[in-house]
Amino acid sequence: MHLRQMSRLNSTNLGGTFSGYIRGKVGGEVSSKVSGEFSSKVSGNLRKHLARTLFALAAGLAGASAAHAGTWCEGGIWVDAMLGSYHIRPDPDKHFEQFNPGLGVECWLNNQWALTAGGFRNSLRRPSYYGGGVWAPEFLHWGIVRIAAMGGIISGYNYGNWGLGRDHTIGPVLAPLVMVEYKRVGANIIVIPPIPSDDLPFTLGFQLKVKF
Repeated sequence: MHLRQMSRLNSTNLGGTFSGYIRGKVGGEVSSKVSGEFSSKVSGNLRKHLARTLFALAAGLAGASAAHAGTWCEGGIWVDAMLGSYHIRPDPDKHFEQFNPGLGVECWLNNQWALTAGGFRNSLRRPSYYGGGVWAPEFLHWGIVRIAAMGGIISGYNYGNWGLGRDHTIGPVLAPLVMVEYKRVGANIIVIPPIPSDDLPFTLGFQLKVKF
């Protein structure tokens, strides 16, 4: 009788322990799965709300910028498409890229002055970004042709001791340009001075543009 009671007791304890282990493991897995699904759902909703918020913020900023540009750019806004370049007497051992895609914008404050900025892939196959001003005096305006000058800063070239930034790749630019404009379409031919520290010769840059 004593042995049977002990056997029953051990069986009960083992059963309870095994049952508790199973309940704990299954419960933990279910809890973990439910928690994961809930966390994933919350994270997904949060991402959606964040994306909507950022989109709304970007749209608001774009609208505000457009409204502000309307008051600043009384002479018109031109969007430039950078196409390519031609290098004058380059070093025969150097191979410069002549396909230079890019985009830019001109905000004309009046008939003679403009702000400009943009970016493109330069002749050294590096990204370049520029910003500055354009002066197109009335006395250099003949019909659809205008002579102008652009001054500002540009990145993507090795300026040596004259350069700014960690790698001295930001420097000044002063370039004459020929603008041909007919109604809402036009073209720019930019005469880019040489950059000896990067073995870059005189270069002609070509842009097409549209007025908005």
